[in-house]
This record gives sequence, structure tokens and C-alpha cells, in this order.
Amino acid sequence: MSNQIWIMTSAFDQLDLDQTITKATEIGVQGLDVCVFRKDGTRDDFVATHMDYENFDPEAASKMIDKFNAAGLRLSIGAFENLIGGDPFHKVKNQNHLLKLIRMAYLMGGDENDVKVGTFVGYNHELGIQENGYEKNLEEYQKVFTPIIKYAEDLGVTVLYENCPMEGWRSSGYSTTYNNLTGVLAARKIMYDLIPSKNHGEIYDPSHDVWQHTDPLEVIRHTDMSRLKRIHVKSTRNNSDPFWGNMYPMQRVKPEWAAKAGIPSSQNEWDRHHYEATLPGFGLGDSMDWRAFVNILKEKGFSGPFEIENEAKLSKQTGKMGAIVQGCKAAVQNLAPLLWELSDNGFEYPKSEIKPLKHMGNKDIPVVSMDRLK
Repeated sequence: MSNQIWIMTSAFDQLDLDQTITKATEIGVQGLDVCVFRKDGTRDDFVATHMDYENFDPEAASKMIDKFNAAGLRLSIGAFENLIGGDPFHKVKNQNHLLKLIRMAYLMGGDENDVKVGTFVGYNHELGIQENGYEKNLEEYQKVFTPIIKYAEDLGVTVLYENCPMEGWRSSGYSTTYNNLTGVLAARKIMYDLIPSKNHGEIYDPSHDVWQHTDPLEVIRHTDMSRLKRIHVKSTRNNSDPFWGNMYPMQRVKPEWAAKAGIPSSQNEWDRHHYEATLPGFGLGDSMDWRAFVNILKEKGFSGPFEIENEAKLSKQTGKMGAIVQGCKAAVQNLAPLLWELSDNGFEYPKSEIKPLKHMGNKDIPVVSMDRLK
């Protein structure tokens, strides 16, 4: 069975869901990871809200399944926020939003339809600055996520954590850029022991390890493959920095100091580590061997989709829809000979392997909040 290629819809925040589906068909992918961020959230970078999470019921779920089946596409949903730290008001809002997404996934068939829910965990820096702060963050994760994962498990839904450290999530005046607990494999392994449920796993994005000078192949060799459900397709071009080095983030200093010394300094929250976001096969080159990466995944039996998360400087960051679509097409063409069989038409995904989403007929359940679960 061939791995499918999907698109994460954050790149299409200019479009509604129907328009995004049309672009996905043009690009030639087999599914969408649909972003359903809070409309009143605090993130201002790569976010989108492509489903109505406030008015989602069994009828809306049925229509959504029909919409995706008509397009020959599969789907997952997700929103990626800080659920264990940051502003207390938004932290609770983020937790309750995740519960809404779990309910939505359940109404669309959950694990029976491979409709997963993607999320971050986040990080609590008030705990983190204390002695044994990392352990305290893991304990906070266990406290917050135990009822969340139990709720998902009861509904037959799997929650997936992405491994982005969210290096620009706080002001560049802070020295650390570790803002999401799931940013390293060690944390993810401990998390599965702290909450021993099969209903949580991970989305692995190799680009986040590449700019941290960690070999994605070694990460996969040590990953519990029963937890790995999705791969994010996003690349990194690493740039050498003789001034700040390539281990620690670039710091913000007074502009006159930087100018006089002739050194770079952080210009914004995301201007911390020396890399450029790219897509495989599009423009800037790559500091990663995608063929070797795909081969190790095949050896380990990974059968899930490869999801294009387009944040590339020459694609998504141009703001031009033509370049966004072009970058996605290039990524598909770059991955096609690695993932798909050769036919008379070249390397293509066999349409016979696209299974329609099932109408599971799951009964409606009320929206819940964290204070009702505890």
C-alpha cells in the first residue's frame, strides 16, 4: 500500500474550505489536515479556521463526510496552541477548544475513519524556571491531559502531538526557545508512560529536528511506530552563524550594540535560529536527505500520510496563492517517486486505494469543558 500525500490547510488561510478542496484536487493530493484554530486565539502566524467548530452537529459531520468523499479526499483536524502554560485565560480556552475538536472528530467517525486530532502541548515557563522545572512541566502535562486523553479514548479518537519547539512563541528577549514540551523525543516517550493510553500519538516533522542538528533518521529508529500516525513534509535549509553559534538561539541586544560590533541580532520573535523554511524540491535546497528519511520510515512499516505543511519562504511566505500552490505541487512531485509506484503515467497514487469515509452514524453528545471532566 502506498503512502498518501496530504496538505495541512494552514497554507490556505486566504481561502474557505471549498476553495481549499479545489486547490487540493489541482495539486493532486489525497487528503487534508484541516486546521480549526480558535477564531479568538492569540497566534498570528500560520493559522486557519476551515470548519465551524461552534455549530458542529451530526448533520454537519455527515455533510462534511459527503464533501470529502465527493472530492476523493481523506481528512484529519487540528489546532496547535499552548495547553499547559501561558496566559491562564487562554490556556483554559485552548483546552476546551481541543475538547470541541475531539467531539468533532468523533462525529466524523474518529479512528474508524482515521480522523485524528492534532495539537501542541505547550510549556509552562513559570514552572520551567524553577529547579526541576522540566519534570514539573511533565507533571503539569499529566494533570491536564489525563482527562483529555480519557475523553478521547472513550469516544474512539486519537490525539496527536506535533514536535515543533515553537521557537518564536515568546518574545526574543527570552533566552530559551523551547516552548512546546513535545519538541524532543525524550519528552514524548515519557508522556506515553505518564498516560498509558493508545489514544495519543504523534505527528513528526523532521524539519524541527534538522535545525536543532538532530538526525531525523535516528529519531525514527528510536520512535515507537505504533505512536507515529502522520509525517509533516517541511524542509529546512540550515545556515551557519559564526557569531552566535548554531547550538543556542540568537539573542536580542540593543541595536546600537549590534551595529557597532557588526553582528546580527534577533529582529523578531521568530528570528532566533539560523535556518530558512523550505519545501522539498522547491527553490532553496535542503539540509535533509528525504530519500533516506522515507526509506527508514518504510523499513519501520510506516503507512500513514505525508502532510505538506507549507511555511516555505519562497512559497507560503510570499503571500501569493500561485507560489503557494506551486510549492505544494513541487513537494508532491519530489515525493512521488519515493512513495508511489511507477505506472505508464509516471509515479502516481493508485486511486483504487482511496477509501471513502464511512457514515458511522455516531449519536450527538454535548460539548464539554475541562471543569466538567475533572
